[in-house]
Amino acid sequence: MALYNNHLGNRTTRTFRNTILIVLLLLFALATLFPIYFMLISSFGDPVEAGAISYSLWPGKFSLESYKFFFAFSEHSYRWILNSLIVATVVMVSNVIFATTAGYAFSKINFRGRALLFAILLSSMMIPYQVTQVPLYILIVNIFQIQNTYQALIMPTLVTVYNIFLAKQFMSSIPREVLESAKVEGANQFQTLIRIILPLSKTVMAVMAILTFMETWNTFFWPFLVTNTMDMQTIQVGLKNFRFANTTYFAPMMAGATISALPMFILFFSLQRYFLEGVTVGAVKG
Repeated sequence: MALYNNHLGNRTTRTFRNTILIVLLLLFALATLFPIYFMLISSFGDPVEAGAISYSLWPGKFSLESYKFFFAFSEHSYRWILNSLIVATVVMVSNVIFATTAGYAFSKINFRGRALLFAILLSSMMIPYQVTQVPLYILIVNIFQIQNTYQALIMPTLVTVYNIFLAKQFMSSIPREVLESAKVEGANQFQTLIRIILPLSKTVMAVMAILTFMETWNTFFWPFLVTNTMDMQTIQVGLKNFRFANTTYFAPMMAGATISALPMFILFFSLQRYFLEGVTVGAVKG
């Protein structure tokens, strides 16, 4: 009887702990989703000035006028979306290509200074992003003189150290016996990379592509620095044009933010498993 009561007490305790944990997770989920909900609800309001908007958790009516206002406000609205798509796609493709080849070199090719060079790359990750913006801006604007161009938006992020590190860690888990077999069959380094390494690295390449596209699409600071005309702005920078000295067109801005968030939602829900794999990729060596 005492054993039964003890077991019942333990089960009650576990149930109580699980209930508390579920409640805390639900509260955290609500706090995380509320800004998205508020953005979406606000985007269906009338396109009036911010001071005239009646803020509420559930609007009195739903209207698509703010979406129409977003595209009618400026002839550059479509161009902003196109610019973001071009920049994010090019940066994504370049990162996958360069980071994959660099990761292969650092993980499978023995060359002089490999460890030192990789250590220098890793140490550069400790430098705050804001510190590099001034010299990078001087390089792009004063030396290369390519301000307000696609080159200026794309060149600084053609490849990132994080993606190189991610690719290197993943490829280090590929057994060397596989590469030795390819070498015995007469394959050179390029053939080994194309025919063996890349097919085995589809997961990490997909993770790099998704994360790079999302980060580039959502970037505001660098495009804001190097663009000075509306036709070269990305969608994130273009949204600031709905804010004026004395007022802000809040609902149209939220409509534009909702449109800019759509690719992120599509990527997340269609490629969820790659996000989950991205948390642990390269963490375990077999």
